[in-house]
Amino acid sequence: MNMQVTPNVIAPTAPRNLAETGLSLVMMRDILLKTMFRTNLDLVSQLAQQVALPVPATQELIDMGRGQKLIEATGTLHATSGNEMGYQLTESGKARALDALAQSEYYGAMPVPLESYREQVKRQSVRNMKLTRDQLMQGMGHLILPEDLIGNLGPAVGSGRSILMYGPPGNGKSSISNGIRDALGDRIYIPRAIEYSGQVITVYDPIVHAAAEEATDDPNSLRRTSNRYDRRYVHCQRPSVITGGELTLDMLDLSYNPVARTYQAPLQLKSNGGIFIVDDLGRQSDPPQKLVNRWIVPLEESRDILALQSGEKFTVPFDTLVIFSTNFHPNEIFDGAALRRIFFKIKIDGPNQENYLKIFAMIARKKKMPIDQAAMVHLLKNKYPTINNNYANYQPVFLIDQMIAICEFEGIPYQMSPELIDRAWANMFVKDEKIAK
Repeated sequence: MNMQVTPNVIAPTAPRNLAETGLSLVMMRDILLKTMFRTNLDLVSQLAQQVALPVPATQELIDMGRGQKLIEATGTLHATSGNEMGYQLTESGKARALDALAQSEYYGAMPVPLESYREQVKRQSVRNMKLTRDQLMQGMGHLILPEDLIGNLGPAVGSGRSILMYGPPGNGKSSISNGIRDALGDRIYIPRAIEYSGQVITVYDPIVHAAAEEATDDPNSLRRTSNRYDRRYVHCQRPSVITGGELTLDMLDLSYNPVARTYQAPLQLKSNGGIFIVDDLGRQSDPPQKLVNRWIVPLEESRDILALQSGEKFTVPFDTLVIFSTNFHPNEIFDGAALRRIFFKIKIDGPNQENYLKIFAMIARKKKMPIDQAAMVHLLKNKYPTINNNYANYQPVFLIDQMIAICEFEGIPYQMSPELIDRAWANMFVKDEKIAK
């Protein structure tokens, strides 16, 4: 999808020297030593790629290490690498690397100071997006929705504020959430890691973040413009984190690995600049009220509070469109104060008969199931009245898949008939009866 819903996000500028990284020299030196120890790389160009700094800044670090007798030149020029000089750790350098690894196993890309990250979050805020009706419709292109739903969703998504979608199960709340995610078509910059109080917190997660394809310069062009940004960040599509019944309050805290002595960002920090979908709210082990209470400060103040192992608390940006989706009525699971904190409440009802038939026809066409008029009349006149004509979006897929399974088992071409409708319908609802024990 090549939608552009906002002007190009301003990229973080690459540091021209070590001072512009915003990090302490000791931290950067130790990360370089650990990287050399763990990777056995010996060329400045290779090490610059690993630590995500420009070559001049990396050379500055190596020269500092040489001055402290931690790094030495190998005396070998690598002809295959533009006659680059090779470097290696001295015995003192190896000892310092091991000591640094005992404090934290983190090596590789230099982190971004938390303050610098705050500025980048502002530049690419989810609240800066200007989303049009056409763009949202394109994201929802595979769905048949009531006419007024897009009109309600558009302002909610465009505001970057929290949304509660509620209604009976099987009517596409999860699909709508995913459609909103697809409509956020632009790209932002995600730090590989951030630094606070000397601690490194990894943020970039390939499971959550989809790295964008890098632009390549025309070799004949005099101006080279692509890829000139701070390599401590990854250029990604706006992230989307989707959780369901497995979500616990612990997942919203910093995760500390006591063996590696490193921190990993919680889910909401990884979703900054994108969306966080809490699906099936009410099915988690923690009560919905407790989960939403955890979000009150972030939702109201656009900041979250995290804690280090030492107990020290600090604030991080909270710039996420939070979508809660539930099959419960909001009054059943929230008190009035919690509901006030959720900015938009949108009911997702089942389709009317007209939209139901459109969905049925679309699914049948997709699955190559021919429509039979007698079967459809039987379905609408005899079956649906037994459930008070309560149509749901999931039902056409369920019924058609059931009939396909029967046809494949019986070895007959795909077809529908009143008899097959009856057999499919019997599997959609369980008869209410006493079971002898």
